[in-house]
Amino acid sequence: MRPGIGIIGTGMVGQMCHLANFAANPACRVVAIADLRPDLAAAAAQKFGIPQVYSTHRELLADSAVSAVVVVTKRRATGPIVLDALNSGRHVLSEKPMAYTTAQAISLVEAARQQSLVYSIGYMKRHDAGVARALQVLTRLRDDRSLGRMVRARGWCFGGDTGRSHDNFVMTGEARPDGLELWQDGPDWMPRAMRPGYDNFLNVFSHIINLARYLLGSSPTIAESTVETSGAARITLDFDGITCTLDLVNGSEGAWREGLTFDFERGAVTLELPPPFAEHEAEVIIDHDGQSTRLTGEASWAFRRQADAFVSDIASHAIPLASGEDSVTDIALAETVWKQRASG
Repeated sequence: MRPGIGIIGTGMVGQMCHLANFAANPACRVVAIADLRPDLAAAAAQKFGIPQVYSTHRELLADSAVSAVVVVTKRRATGPIVLDALNSGRHVLSEKPMAYTTAQAISLVEAARQQSLVYSIGYMKRHDAGVARALQVLTRLRDDRSLGRMVRARGWCFGGDTGRSHDNFVMTGEARPDGLELWQDGPDWMPRAMRPGYDNFLNVFSHIINLARYLLGSSPTIAESTVETSGAARITLDFDGITCTLDLVNGSEGAWREGLTFDFERGAVTLELPPPFAEHEAEVIIDHDGQSTRLTGEASWAFRRQADAFVSDIASHAIPLASGEDSVTDIALAETVWKQRASG
């Protein structure tokens, strides 16, 4: 039986990146949506042909036709809604960040574990077909040593134009809703003045940290870090002796630039990521003996592949590529970086 998907939150990202992709997947049915903005929910339901509209996530979770939910709400409301969904026995795909503290994140993972549920976090870059090619290339090169040892890595994210090519969503003039339960937006020790920057750091830069872990190893240590109150940072992660330095700056008015380079003794592999909403794949460039080879594939979109993977994971009860359990590490690393900043 095809799983019944409920979408909680029908703003731009909810519609364009999630609702449209699940509605296009014949292996599932989008049976309901929920949003505190009634006009927006009705307009989205009409656009995408969704049969049931609810005003709150609790009403949606009372619908027995819903077997899994996608949570795309304001960031501080994500945790409480995900917890309600998991406690109701629903599989969950939630946008990142999954939480603001390690303790919050662990509570969600434990709720999923207790009911043996699929719990996936929206690190869609892991699902990018170009990233899959990069992982294959890196695995081969580290095994056969044809470029020698990997000696270091570096990454960057200079946030700019998000790459939205078309507006596949509807919007209304309704104000963003209040009345949602919100989790605390940082650890108890974090000063109030630091929390907006921490929020930005988790929202934008957790992607490249998560991706570095996916390609280099799941549990790095922090060798060095400098973070500004705005959220901009330089972080060096140590992956069992291979360091990866990440330069992170947000708010540029120019092009979105994000990627990773892996330096070997006799060459390098570079992964150039597309802007977050651009519907094309990451590119992989292999440099060897002064020659560059660019690997490209067919047109695909990470968000579409993420939606398809969630449906497949539910059917096979598989561990997601970006599982909740794995993603706790991203929150823990962020907490550590910012605690170092707070302590001077």
